[in-house]
Amino acid sequence: MFDHRHEHIDDRMVLLQANLDDMNPEYVSYVSDRLFEAGANDVYWIPIVMKRGRPGVMLNVLVSEERIGEMERIVFAETTTLGLRYLRADVHRLGREFATVETPWGPITVKLGFHRGELVQMAPEFKECEAAAKSSGVPLKTVYDEVRRRYADMRSAAGQQSGSGGGT
Repeated sequence: MFDHRHEHIDDRMVLLQANLDDMNPEYVSYVSDRLFEAGANDVYWIPIVMKRGRPGVMLNVLVSEERIGEMERIVFAETTTLGLRYLRADVHRLGREFATVETPWGPITVKLGFHRGELVQMAPEFKECEAAAKSSGVPLKTVYDEVRRRYADMRSAAGQQSGSGGGT
């Protein structure tokens, strides 16, 4: 179980950036996958306008300092960039915990985010919801809504069992 006394995770990280205006856009998802597989904490692309009005994209890779070398290797091998920028970043994250919700489509994991001991985020795991929706023919949003409802019911039942139901 998550120890809420240590719920915030503060890390020194690096944001690697590269501007690209001559790369095949079909490579974007492949490069992103490679970076995530190698340990990137986040990868995102921003459309930009470069010199002489050329459209381009800015690659952003958030990574721990220990993994910079591997990220450089992938970016230089898989993109057309000739250079990278490095911006130091302090990252503050919520404490995280996972729970399993029983649904008509089987168990689905939810990710929970805590701030100062209070649950502030709850997100069903996308891939599990996607698999449930595809295998059952139910809309993805229906699966998400049901997971959220069942988690709220679980939480409410647990609160009532522990006496923290908040009666008058």
